Amino acid sequence: MPLFVVAILFLMTFSSNAYWPPSPGYWPSSKFKSMNFYKGFTNRWGPQHQRLEQNALTIWLDRTSGSGFKSVRPFRSGYFGASIKLQPGYTAGVITSFYLSNNEAHPGYHDEVDIEFLGTTFGKPYTLQTNVYVRGSGDGKIVGREMKFHLWFDPTKGFHHYAILWSPKEIIFLVDDVPIRRYPRKSDTTFPIRPMWLYGSIWDASSWATEDGKYKADYRYQPFVAKYTNFKASGCTAYAPRWCHPVSASPYGSGGLNSQQNRAMSWVQRYHMVYNYCKDPKRDHRLTPECSG
Repeated sequence: MPLFVVAILFLMTFSSNAYWPPSPGYWPSSKFKSMNFYKGFTNRWGPQHQRLEQNALTIWLDRTSGSGFKSVRPFRSGYFGASIKLQPGYTAGVITSFYLSNNEAHPGYHDEVDIEFLGTTFGKPYTLQTNVYVRGSGDGKIVGREMKFHLWFDPTKGFHHYAILWSPKEIIFLVDDVPIRRYPRKSDTTFPIRPMWLYGSIWDASSWATEDGKYKADYRYQPFVAKYTNFKASGCTAYAPRWCHPVSASPYGSGGLNSQQNRAMSWVQRYHMVYNYCKDPKRDHRLTPECSG
């Protein structure tokens, strides 16, 4: 084979490895059926800022209100996913979210597992923030467990699938079936174990969302729109019998990730993670003991 052909093939391989994650080799989203929105969810707030067409939900924020939805049933474990498309342009101060929470059942002392898209300014990428709150660490004096990412694609160009796998052993965040973060259960005090509902919303978080509140929501660019489809919520509801078996994000029924999935996750964290709370020297890590060991 001519040397220049070898060089071209090498550059093509390097380029693909540098800009797109390795295949995880397993696609958990294919294991769970999509659900009709109205069979699994209900409006939580801002019904006038919510529209459903062919099982694709559009929610939006303007000066008057944002909007949110909530699962009909609480869960104690499961796979929770949706395909989401974000708005391009100036979206600073705006949060588009997909998350688990029991805030309504335990106000002031709740658990929460977040996927949040932090709005941005012209020419800058969205930040995908993952977070875990446990027993009130999201209430009062907040102790977050944030890991933030800039995605390897433009999330405004089309729908991409974002998911949370929550089991009694671990929480795994996935983007298009690529694991981006695994949060293992190291102790009962650092892991959410009480039932939670699934939520989605769009709202104004100008005080902190974009560069720590430097840029605010600018309603000259309203409405701010988010689109959701391909809803999935499958697992053990809070009412399921005790023998209900938690779902897995890998081929292993016992949970965890296989070697290909771990390799893909390592790639994402190496090239696209922009913040890790465990590596932040400004944080008091006595409050986040899971960071040690």
